[in-house]
Amino acid sequence: MRPIFAAALLVAAGATTAPLIACTAPPMAEVPGAHDPQRVKAGRYSADPHHTLVQWRVDHLGFTPYFGLFGDVTGTLEIDPQRLSQAKVDVSIPVSKVTTASAGLTAHLLKPPAVAGDLPDFFGGAPEPARFVSTTVKVTGKTKAQVTGDLTLNGVTRPVTLNARFYGAGAMPADMGGQENLGFEATAAIRRSDFGLGFSVPLVSDVVTLDIAAAFIKDAP
Repeated sequence: MRPIFAAALLVAAGATTAPLIACTAPPMAEVPGAHDPQRVKAGRYSADPHHTLVQWRVDHLGFTPYFGLFGDVTGTLEIDPQRLSQAKVDVSIPVSKVTTASAGLTAHLLKPPAVAGDLPDFFGGAPEPARFVSTTVKVTGKTKAQVTGDLTLNGVTRPVTLNARFYGAGAMPADMGGQENLGFEATAAIRRSDFGLGFSVPLVSDVVTLDIAAAFIKDAP
């Protein structure tokens, strides 16, 4: 996935009414981040829960793909640009906050089983967060790497490899905190049946593709 972040706010309160909301932040001469690996600072980073997203995609009945989203991701990244193969990432994804474009489908994903003791169709009413903990990092290019780790989902742990690409790095302006930021994109594919989530296969595909936008903020020394 190459998630695109865009937001627009239109306020209409009559033909003669001024906008109710206005941007008060001063304009920037240029964006603070850049696709420049030289800007990456060594250290420990925390996941930015507001800008880290995991999009999942399945095939629906062979007619169309269907997308959903996880956000509010938390965790850490330890990285040294001089020793990239030693980088470590440990993140948690709150499955209970899954989002789709359909309120009914979202409710189904989180619906408890009809009979106590039975398995739910999907995640159930109180799913534990998923967790990915890296085990190896293989650098495959100037800005690319394969990150293999253990994914725990629905109480099952399986190895998963992410194809990761450096996206950007840099420091925020001083009046916006001044912290070092670091971002990546990544893709992966898993089989949901491997994690005990095989309901409705093959009508809904077993293979789930993951497209990830991962944002990190450097911890204070």
